[in-house]
Amino acid sequence: MENFFSILGGMGTLATESFVRILNHRTVTHKDQDYLNYVLFNHATVPDRTAAIIDPETAESPLPYLLDDIAKQNLLQPNFIVLTCNTAHYFFDTLQEATKIPILHMPREAAKELQRRQTGGKVAFLGTEGSVKAGVYEKELRACGFDVMIPKPKLQQKVNDLIYRDIKEQDFLNKDLYYEILFEAVETCGCESVVLGCTELSLMEEFANDHSYQVIDAQSILADRTIERALNDRQAEKAGKQ
Repeated sequence: MENFFSILGGMGTLATESFVRILNHRTVTHKDQDYLNYVLFNHATVPDRTAAIIDPETAESPLPYLLDDIAKQNLLQPNFIVLTCNTAHYFFDTLQEATKIPILHMPREAAKELQRRQTGGKVAFLGTEGSVKAGVYEKELRACGFDVMIPKPKLQQKVNDLIYRDIKEQDFLNKDLYYEILFEAVETCGCESVVLGCTELSLMEEFANDHSYQVIDAQSILADRTIERALNDRQAEKAGKQ
């Protein structure tokens, strides 16, 4: 297979399935050959990224596993790599240094998309405690001129419960809790927008978007950027053969 990209997923698996579903659904097709060429690494056994960031002394690091995935993708030579786990972007620079293949940066793409929709203002960042502590989203959003609201412990616990207790452990899309979190971030904390920086939250938004809040879904934006880049590569390949 030529002219393809690779997806480094499995963190978690249902969220990766959501990404692939969105990717295929949004690709304009009229026949089988119109879909995109890609290889999926569903590496479900990568150690928990949040645990490694919060407790690096005792928790197993996911970095060796991710670097092994990058090494295998170096052998395949895809056009680019899509890293679908938000929290894993804490290791982004190390992963990019391990390959000449470009890796799409999900937090950066989300921040740039929000900048296109909104000029400055207060935005809430919702993600795992690992993503919050890593500060990758906060850095990218502040660089684009936004005042970033990081959830206080009570709200963060609700986010944790939704991600881990409900979605990861029980495969339960708790719409009531999700809407409660959005309400608190916007109405109580006074944020104009909410940035979803966790693939489980993106999965939640996919099936519970009956609300009026301005939500920036990083995974959804990553899917759009992936399609754009893949189609540009396909057009370039066709032009080169003419």
